[in-house]
Amino acid sequence: MQNRSDVELMRLVQQRQREALEVLYDRYVRQVYSFALRSAGNEASAREVVQLVFTRLWTTGASYDPHKGKFTSWLLTITRHITIDIIRRERRQIVSMHLSEEHWNQIPDTKQDTPEDALVHKSESERIRSAFRYLSDPQRHLVELLYWQGYTLSEIAESCNQPLGTIKSRLYQTLRVLRQYLLVAKEE
Repeated sequence: MQNRSDVELMRLVQQRQREALEVLYDRYVRQVYSFALRSAGNEASAREVVQLVFTRLWTTGASYDPHKGKFTSWLLTITRHITIDIIRRERRQIVSMHLSEEHWNQIPDTKQDTPEDALVHKSESERIRSAFRYLSDPQRHLVELLYWQGYTLSEIAESCNQPLGTIKSRLYQTLRVLRQYLLVAKEE
């Protein structure tokens, strides 16, 4: 069984031959683990990714088509998707531990604002909300991920499956639109 190709082993996995899965596991566990460890950044998540990847291989192995590409490419694509899912899940857990913006707004300010300060603050908040309306949905999503949810540009690029340069360019364009609108609104 050890001498069989990946394609042959996948055919056997599709026929529910456990030994074929074991051979594929032995053959690729290090590669899957190291990819997951580099991406997720911790051993516990990397081990979870390995388990999920080989479970998915067993349960959805029928989706592999050798005519569409190499087995290793398909396997690492699955690994990448599962790793991204794990990272997102962990991020959501971290973010949910923090207070939301609504909760922060309910905390009373210890500094007593004068009525003039309150009016200026309200006016600035309205200008910013108005400026957000000029952004497209992807631009609003980018600002939300970067500034409200705390993702880095690299993490956003990876999760959107786009080059880092593209994300930086979109951020620059987004901030330029906001800046232009806020300057115009301030002059009015």
